[in-house]
Amino acid sequence: MSNKSNSQNQDSNIEKKSNWGVLIGASFLMATSAIGPGFLTQTAVFTETFKANLGFIILLTVIVDFVAQLNIWRVIGVSGLRAQDIANKTLPGLGVFLAILICIGGFAFNIGNIGGAALGLNVLFGLNVKLGAIISAIIAIIIFMSKEAGKAMDTFAKVLGVLMLILIGYVAFKTQPPVGEMIARTFVPTDFSFLPFITLVGGTVGGYITFAGGHRLIDAKITGIKHLKDINRSSVLAITIASLMRILLFAAVLGVVVNIGKPLGTVNPAAEAFKLGAGNFGYMLFGVVLFAAALTSVVGSAYTSVSFLKTLAPVFEKHTSKFIIGFIVISTLIFLTLGKPVELLVVAGSLNGLILPIALGIILIASTKKNIIGEYKHSKLLMYSGYIVVILAIIAGYQSMGGIVALFK
Repeated sequence: MSNKSNSQNQDSNIEKKSNWGVLIGASFLMATSAIGPGFLTQTAVFTETFKANLGFIILLTVIVDFVAQLNIWRVIGVSGLRAQDIANKTLPGLGVFLAILICIGGFAFNIGNIGGAALGLNVLFGLNVKLGAIISAIIAIIIFMSKEAGKAMDTFAKVLGVLMLILIGYVAFKTQPPVGEMIARTFVPTDFSFLPFITLVGGTVGGYITFAGGHRLIDAKITGIKHLKDINRSSVLAITIASLMRILLFAAVLGVVVNIGKPLGTVNPAAEAFKLGAGNFGYMLFGVVLFAAALTSVVGSAYTSVSFLKTLAPVFEKHTSKFIIGFIVISTLIFLTLGKPVELLVVAGSLNGLILPIALGIILIASTKKNIIGEYKHSKLLMYSGYIVVILAIIAGYQSMGGIVALFK
């Protein structure tokens, strides 16, 4: 009897360790999906404009990110349903509409991220951008060719995520930002603008990004009320990682802006900040960060976009890895053909601004339906806070539509 009990305890411990590995992997998948080329550029540009006051905007962004993410991951995790299935149960056909939006946005971003990874290799090794794009795509494809693609993706996201944190942390230490002023302006700002706030929110939890880790937990079968604590921890860890990266990057750029005072320019402000802050070595570090940020976003975007198609047709579930690889290949071919992903990134950014209020709104409605969440009682505070975020996201979507209007003028 004792041996049987010991065996059950050992099995339980192994399961917990395995689950914890997936939970951390899901957190890093979501966080590294958010940390792409746009994330680096936006943070650098807004830091130069608002200086220490950006701390307050980042603080508000983090609060909104937590609210949106916890609402979405809790309902997805407890129900065991992917977002498109929740949407279809809320209103028939709505899931198909949501899946199409996510896939279009994710596809457009993937093209830009392939370009970002290629630029990273160009900085590091002087490689032709087209060759860099092909190499980047091959690395991403190898991950999904593995028999244990889920574990490979988790490990890839964790390793490159930690690497980015260390490198940006080093540059932040090197540039010696005014920490006292950063803290003071985080709570008592002297300047504020709504534009960077809505932009940073969209770049962290907009579009496919917030669903990346949530859908990964479903694939790993970490679902149901019994796993609610695990879901919460993974969700909070994901936003914490993305927020820490934003804060470190903010500190690094602020140190350059305040202490060196040279303009970052408009071509590649994040790269210029790294170069001014840590010389040519800093510029090489930026190449590593850009490559890692872009490539992890390629993996996250491809995985999440295809996950939205899984339950819409059996063929997507049966051949998931093949469709993900095809997603990456087509994105790369379009980048090689066009060579200029900027316009697509503008359109994708606008779509992300539209997706968040729709997706979060669906989740909040679903959080009250027993046929979706069963006996689970969703937090009223979290739900009402979520509706405030929906209103803010609608404003963000309206603002982001300016990108499409400007693009086609």
